[in-house]
Amino acid sequence: MCKINGNGTTLENIHRAAKAEFLEKGYKDASLRNIVKSVGMTTGAFYGYYKSKEELFEAIVGAHYEYILKRFIKAQQEFAELPAAQQPEVMSDISGLCMYDMLHYAYEHLEECKLILCCSEGTKFSGLIDEMVEIEVEGTHAYQEVLRKLGRPSPHIDPSLEHILITGMFHTFFELIIHEMPLKDAENYVREMRAFYTAGWMKIMGQ
Repeated sequence: MCKINGNGTTLENIHRAAKAEFLEKGYKDASLRNIVKSVGMTTGAFYGYYKSKEELFEAIVGAHYEYILKRFIKAQQEFAELPAAQQPEVMSDISGLCMYDMLHYAYEHLEECKLILCCSEGTKFSGLIDEMVEIEVEGTHAYQEVLRKLGRPSPHIDPSLEHILITGMFHTFFELIIHEMPLKDAENYVREMRAFYTAGWMKIMGQ
């Protein structure tokens, strides 16, 4: 295989072959031997770039995993830092902007994000939704405390129901990416999804 510009192009070829293998078979069943063979290099030469299949997978998806998670955490922090009286007014706006940002980012890096969402079992990246659910649960409890301080008490939400609803919300959002909905359609679905979940949560919270 022709390797132009030295190591950079070799890495691109490795990543291209690896993405195809991981997308087809998932991380656990992907064959490092197949990846190396399709690039036209020896296993020994490959280990000059990465020490393992796991390290290769992280090189492909790690930065994208971090971006999505940090963007979500940033939105939570920005909301929590607002004055209590302002939070009920802008809750939907901040969460909406965050979701659109994550959606557009995912569509710009579709293969890598699909690897995280669909093909990462057996790696530390398989728990993205679980991490986001935990963060959202903490944010929900903090917001309930804000409502109490504002004299707008919110009834207790059963923890199991809370976890199911929040998990379902994230799965609904990421389904748009997994199924590669046309971006304009995905944007419309996000808008409708947000309206649905916002109304539901306001009802449950007694607002």
